[in-house]
Amino acid sequence: MPAPLLYESHCHTTLCKHALGTTDEYAEVALARNFKGITFTCHCPLPDGFSSNVRMSPDQLDEYIAMVASTRDVFAGRLDVRLGLESDYYPGVEPWLEKLHANVPLSHVLGSIHYQVSDYRKLFYTGKIHSYQKLYYDHLALSAESGLFDTLAHPDLIKNESPADWDFNRLRPTIEHALDRIAATGVAMELNTSGVQKALPEMNPSPSQLALMQERGIPVVIGADAHVPQRVGDGYATALRLLETAGYHEVSYFIDRQRQTVPIAAALESLM
Repeated sequence: MPAPLLYESHCHTTLCKHALGTTDEYAEVALARNFKGITFTCHCPLPDGFSSNVRMSPDQLDEYIAMVASTRDVFAGRLDVRLGLESDYYPGVEPWLEKLHANVPLSHVLGSIHYQVSDYRKLFYTGKIHSYQKLYYDHLALSAESGLFDTLAHPDLIKNESPADWDFNRLRPTIEHALDRIAATGVAMELNTSGVQKALPEMNPSPSQLALMQERGIPVVIGADAHVPQRVGDGYATALRLLETAGYHEVSYFIDRQRQTVPIAAALESLM
């Protein structure tokens, strides 16, 4: 059996109210698929009940930490189990997240723009799809510039707002400008394999955006965004080949908020 090299860097728990399975069950799948480790990145608590129907509440944070710690103990010596967060970004939330991240022993912090949640839409959606798409990329760049995140999750998710209105070439100047800003920060971006299950069925981001990211030297972290144990590590081989096609030679993950790299060829060999 080849040495395990990869981490599942994006997965959830039942505390987000839309995931199934125990943390032990997620870890079992990672171990069975010859992963080196798994980092839980459940949806963070937010102030004022913001999108509270799809995330843990502030008073559940200790429960989340204990849940992951228990699984870490169960799998000690077999699988490296890490604590992370997927933290939503929108202008004005920075002080809350800065305090939250400082008070929790996090290994990996994903930054997300969830354009589809009702509280975000109330603040930013004007009824004009193209304007909403452009705003998404501005907020994506702002999230990188905030310094709060290691990796930007599913970074073209907005294409699923209205697939019939998605025109990459029309939006390309906006995307390129956002990627220039992100590249200047050194923040990584995710290749999220769960995109194949969405309204526009391809990974997030698309091959077109991946190529623009590669041109700018933006590192990539793969995540399955697993909300059920069976999806841990799902699509990683396909994702690695997409990275190769885009011109990447290595893939990244984070440990104690420090980026680690693995050659793509070795990563592919390690998968079962």
